[in-house]
Amino acid sequence: MADITSLRTAAETGLSKLFEATKMKYPTGVSIAREEAFRYFEAVGLPTRRVEAFKYTDLRSAFRDAAHPAEMPSAEVAQAAVASAKGFAGIEAVRLSFVNGHLIEAESDLGRIPAGVTVTPLTRALTEGHALLDRLTPVRQASENPIYQLNTAFLADGVLIAVEPGAKVETPLHLRFVAAGSQDFSTATRALVVLGEGAEVMVLESHEGPDGVAYQPNDALDVTVADNATFRHARLNAEGRETVALSTLSVKLGAASAVETVNVVVGGVLSRHQVYLNFAGADGRAVVNGAAMLNGRQLADTTFLADHAGTGGVSRELFKTVVDGEATGVFQGKIIVQQAAQKTDGKMMSACLILSDDGQMMNKPELEIFADDVACGHGATCGALDEDLLFYLMQRGLPKAQAESLLVQAFLGAAIDSVSHDGAREALVGTIEAWLAARG
Repeated sequence: MADITSLRTAAETGLSKLFEATKMKYPTGVSIAREEAFRYFEAVGLPTRRVEAFKYTDLRSAFRDAAHPAEMPSAEVAQAAVASAKGFAGIEAVRLSFVNGHLIEAESDLGRIPAGVTVTPLTRALTEGHALLDRLTPVRQASENPIYQLNTAFLADGVLIAVEPGAKVETPLHLRFVAAGSQDFSTATRALVVLGEGAEVMVLESHEGPDGVAYQPNDALDVTVADNATFRHARLNAEGRETVALSTLSVKLGAASAVETVNVVVGGVLSRHQVYLNFAGADGRAVVNGAAMLNGRQLADTTFLADHAGTGGVSRELFKTVVDGEATGVFQGKIIVQQAAQKTDGKMMSACLILSDDGQMMNKPELEIFADDVACGHGATCGALDEDLLFYLMQRGLPKAQAESLLVQAFLGAAIDSVSHDGAREALVGTIEAWLAARG
């Protein structure tokens, strides 16, 4: 019987060549198994629609070629890029600035790190064999994902943030990612956040770059939340219009810990944000929300998995998508309740508002329950603006465009309201308003 050989795309072939050329360039060690990660990716390849987890997002077609990993920018380029950054700009925060995937210490607030927090550049942590590197990849399912493994294989830079037990960090930490340049490039960054018992911290993420440049960011944020600790997180994707943006958030929750995260999407021609939660301890709490505003030919994919392994866990997920033009929204969510995870309470909802005849939304919510004492549910809705409400507002003197904008803001607001930090919430509301204003 003849062997069957799978044909590789130009992008896959290019990635193999790039990996061989660059794998010795960056620090490695037991915690970053680059070779194993790339061999995993190489065996799987870029996912197509035939792969169930990528049923609606064909990455093999999206990646025409493999962009070369970005080099460290010059001081002048980095300074100009950071100066132009807008994401969460008006918020008092400690900023860690990345330009083209590289931590720019001169443009970061390393001298203003709050008490109880230690920040270590990831390249230094890898070189020195930092003790907390064993917390990387806190959720097993993430390691079974080709996007995450590709990040590991090409990981160039990042940061390790450790919060001491009992520390209540009032000032948010802002991971600011900015792309600059006129040529295509790729980036692979990893941030690791480790919270000690009873600690509290908020991390902001902003990702932005120029239109007209097909750069390829692949970023990952790994978080370990100890018992009774609280992790708050808000993320903004304002990437350039030609960007294929991949991102992964993986969080391990200890007993009686809490997680709050929201991802807001306005950028990228194609984006996929993956969220993995592991409720390792009892009585964990998580609120996971998202809001996407799409137009043109954009595609935004949110893929979510919550693995309840501890008893009494509570998870609430709400994802709102607004689709205009020929854009496509995608939501895939799964709640897994292990046999030992009795008293689990999980609710997951995806809602889409379609503003055009050519827009579309793909929903695939799932429950996988092995326990018998749980309260879990999921739902998905998709529809147009309520004509009665629109008529009501117009009868009271509002122009149609303004009336539509008010209804869209109200629709998206429920996903943003979960952000407990006032400044971050207001900034995200401002993003919604700017998108609506640009829509006209």
